[in-house]
Order: sequence, then C-alpha cells, then structure tokens
Amino acid sequence: MSYFRSRLFSIPGDSAMAQRVFNTIGKIGLGLVAAGGIVQSALFNVDGGHQAVIFDRFRGVQEHVIGEGTHFLIPWIQRPIIFDCRSRPRNIPVITGSKDLQNVNITLRILFRPQIPHLPKIFTNLGLDYDERVLPSITTEVLKAIVAQFDASELITNREVVSQRVSEELTERAATFGLVLDDISLTHLTFGKEFTEAVELKQVAQQDAEKARYLVEKAEQIRKAAVTTAEGDSKAAELLSKAFVDAGEGLIELRKLEAAEDIAQQLARSRNVLYLPKGQQTLLNLPTA
Repeated sequence: MSYFRSRLFSIPGDSAMAQRVFNTIGKIGLGLVAAGGIVQSALFNVDGGHQAVIFDRFRGVQEHVIGEGTHFLIPWIQRPIIFDCRSRPRNIPVITGSKDLQNVNITLRILFRPQIPHLPKIFTNLGLDYDERVLPSITTEVLKAIVAQFDASELITNREVVSQRVSEELTERAATFGLVLDDISLTHLTFGKEFTEAVELKQVAQQDAEKARYLVEKAEQIRKAAVTTAEGDSKAAELLSKAFVDAGEGLIELRKLEAAEDIAQQLARSRNVLYLPKGQQTLLNLPTA
C-alpha cells in the first residue's frame, strides 16, 4: 500500500487526485468492514435439538419460536435465547415418611424436556434454569404425598404401583409448567437403620418358626410310621395265629425247611466248612490267626 501510495504521489500534478483516490478506497474498505460486522452480528445459529426465542428490547419476548438453522435479527435491539429441547436426565433425592412413620430415602431419576410451544412462557416465568426451579419442588411434594399412603413393607412389595402413581402425578404437575417427562423411575429406595434391623430380626424369627414347624412335622411322620409298623406286626401275628389254627403244625414245619435251606446256602458259600460222608468223623480245621 505504501508503495502504491508513493507511486501515486510521484506523478506531477496528480498528488491531490491521488490523495482523493486513496481516501475513497480507505472509506470503501472501512464501509465493507463495518457492513461485514453488522451482517455478522445480525446472524445467529440454532443447533440441532435446540430452539430459540427472540427477546426484543422494545416489544419484550416474542411469541414465535425459531427452529434449527441460521436466522437474522436486528442487532442491539434483538437477542436470541437458545433452549436445549433434548431429553436430559436429573436425579432428585427425597427423604420422606411412610404410613407407619418410617423414614424412607428415595432417589427419583427423571428424563425431562421443555414443550416447544411453551418456550416463551417458560423463559418469561422461569428463565433458562427452569428445571432447577420446578423439578425439585414438585418431585418432593408428589413423593411425600404418595409415599405417606403406603407402609414401609408395601413400598417394597408394591414398588411398581408406587412408581406408576408417582409417574402419573408428576407428569400431570410438570405439564402445568410446560415440561414433558419422558421417563420417571425409582432408582434408590432405602429405610432407616431401625427398620432395617427390625426386618432382619423378623426374617430370623420366621426362619426359626419354619425350622420348628419342620421338626414338629418330622416327629408326626415318625409317630405315624411307628403306628403303621405296629399295626402291621399285629396284623401279621393275627394271620400267623389263624394259619396255625387252620394248618396245624404244617406251617411250622414249612418255616423250618425254609430256615434249613437258608442255612445250607450260607454254609455252602463258606470256605471254612468241610463235608464228609455219613458215619465218618468230621474234623473242622479253622485257620489260626
């Protein structure tokens, strides 16, 4: 630029014209820079999953919600407020009391997002930190009201029912503030130390009671078996007595023969028994230790 300027001023009689040309170029450059700055300040981007609300210095928050993309605004007069409209998680711990006055520690996990048509109202009434202003208060209120209707043991056995009622009540309350709750779940449920110890003692007592009942049932079965055995012996003796009356000594002789046969079989399998013909002396040699 300095070289170009020196060449212009080196032309005789044209220094004034060259000065005017240079000033004109400078003004055009400054105008382009200013225009670029104005255009840049008049543009704003809305990313995916986001929505924008325009705040006008003269008319306040505009009712129209602007979607994704690049948009124009009036610099200095208008300002964009960007909202994240994707579902976001939030864990809210609550300490409350059950119907039987037991302390209950509950942690509720919520997936929430704002309703897009209600964004101007949300910004006007609550601001960008709307979740911090709304969710803890309504969650605490709903949980305290519902948990107070159940005993501590019912909170464990009917957890699905409790979760469903909390979801219905909390969704209805959040809708009044322009919020959508996509998912609500009870992620943590514990009780006080005293209740936990009482539950453990109850379990031990129930196990002892089951053991005692088992012992009683076992003794009853043993008694029934003894009675059945005695009845069987009595019936067998009665049948034997009747057989003796009907058959005389024949049954006894039969039992003798059966016993002799059994003894013979036992002796036949023994290695220490030697059989000799009738009339000869029998010598039984047993091995010495």
